[in-house]
Amino acid sequence: MKIELEQVKPAEIEKRSFEIITEELGDTILIPGTEPIVKRCIHTSADFDYVDNLVFSDHVVERALKALRGGASIVTDTQMGKSGINKKKLAEYGGHVYCFMSDEDVAEAAKKGGTTRAQASMDKAAGLSEKLIFAIGNAPTALVRLYELIKEGKINPELIIGVPVGFVNVVQSKELILGLRNTPYIVAKGRKGGSNIAACICNALLYMLDQEA
Repeated sequence: MKIELEQVKPAEIEKRSFEIITEELGDTILIPGTEPIVKRCIHTSADFDYVDNLVFSDHVVERALKALRGGASIVTDTQMGKSGINKKKLAEYGGHVYCFMSDEDVAEAAKKGGTTRAQASMDKAAGLSEKLIFAIGNAPTALVRLYELIKEGKINPELIIGVPVGFVNVVQSKELILGLRNTPYIVAKGRKGGSNIAACICNALLYMLDQEA
């Protein structure tokens, strides 16, 4: 069987991928300002369901970009998510990426409190004295704890990216975040998501800052 391959130079593969995504979206109308985020999620996953799955709170992109320009740091719930975020680009604006999941004190706190490490890592993040964006792609318990910390007045995130993937309490945890009135969020409704999606949303926002320059 002969297969005809599209001839694309290695350096142009990503550009061509986004051209294909735009072509296949056709006349689909996206919320103005969210297009780069939706398209990057599709690029990362090859899943066009993100057109309908992603929910954006009012003015969230504008607020997220302002936070990043102001040096906000990002907290993730997995090392995979951390590794996927463009840390060099974030550092240009004074931000860092944190993941506390492997920290010994987090493990001890989780064991002592009978919680997950993800929950304990959110408690540790609440002690940071800087602007924070949370990128949650794996643990619904992290989202639940974030919701509790916000309601308790212990944390005030600049943005929550709520895209954990899975079956147990995933949908419910996302619904909690969608119910927040004063916290900016980008949430993937339903079961889909993942650390790669959390990271790519962060990167989409960072690349949008370049486009502003």
